[in-house]
Amino acid sequence: MTALNSSILRRAVLGGLAALAFGSVTLASPAFAEDKPSVIRIGSTAPGHLKFILERHNGTLAKEFEKDGIKVEFIAFTNGGSEATTALATGAVEFIYTGNNPALRVAAAGADVKAIGLSSFVKENGSAIIVKSDSPIETLQDLKDKRVAYLTGTVRHSTFAKALKSAGLSLNDVESLNLAFDASGPALMRGHVDAVVESGDVAAKLVDTGQARVILDASSHPEWSAPFLISANGEFVRKYPDLVKRLLKVDIETARWADAHPEDTIKIFVDETKSSEKSVRKTYKENVFYQDPKITPEALASLKSEEQFMADAKLLKGSVDYDKWIDTSFLDAAYKDVDQKQSN
Repeated sequence: MTALNSSILRRAVLGGLAALAFGSVTLASPAFAEDKPSVIRIGSTAPGHLKFILERHNGTLAKEFEKDGIKVEFIAFTNGGSEATTALATGAVEFIYTGNNPALRVAAAGADVKAIGLSSFVKENGSAIIVKSDSPIETLQDLKDKRVAYLTGTVRHSTFAKALKSAGLSLNDVESLNLAFDASGPALMRGHVDAVVESGDVAAKLVDTGQARVILDASSHPEWSAPFLISANGEFVRKYPDLVKRLLKVDIETARWADAHPEDTIKIFVDETKSSEKSVRKTYKENVFYQDPKITPEALASLKSEEQFMADAKLLKGSVDYDKWIDTSFLDAAYKDVDQKQSN
């Protein structure tokens, strides 16, 4: 994987976080040449969304743009969706694949970003709440006054809030710690935290070895699910609309490739993310991957419902202008190109 210089990215993200904190974002100029960019930088929350991983592994986006002399770089953000969306808003990356929570948050903040398609719309929520195998915690109610680790501003944050609400609790009833799994997993094993909220395939690393057990598998609550998004930097979209369409063309082809090659898709995802194959197959039951990027009326309604929940749970500042935020024109054009190509 080719990555941005970490110090440059870090400065851009930190500067963007400061700007967002004061309610404004000043965009840094993406890496533009006069007539075309020299590089297109694509981010995803780590370890990476499925199409992001497939496109990186198969080199499909690199092949699409190499004839133009444009380099493609992939960046996996290890500190969650807020870091990724800030990088997008400040121009440190041109595109990102993220969960709905960070995408909604940056849109509500008024940043110059566009939702251009879906990363995925898996109909089962993929989060889990885990505790040590010998923990006395058995139910959600037992989490009251306990230390629970998760990355704030992520889908896990929202899922945890929904889980607590279903048990008559709120985030105020627990001690929350903002930790990624590479820190929260070891902290759980050492007894420094009482529970961890993570994606199911990541949590399975401890569950499958018998070190932890699940007290809530959110896949039993499909009503908590909402689409993940592909977002683009607004300045890039306005300057290079054809490149946006071409990226989405590859995205559509990648989604269809996954459906046509399910075993290869699962193997690549497991190998690249070091996830549990059992957990991955559970997420993508019957080899259905839900990777179509089309923003359907169902997806839009789900996003609006998620926004309302986030606002009610005080996880969101501001409100989303969907007419300004969502732009499906590039995706519509990309579908026409792909369908015409496949019909020839």
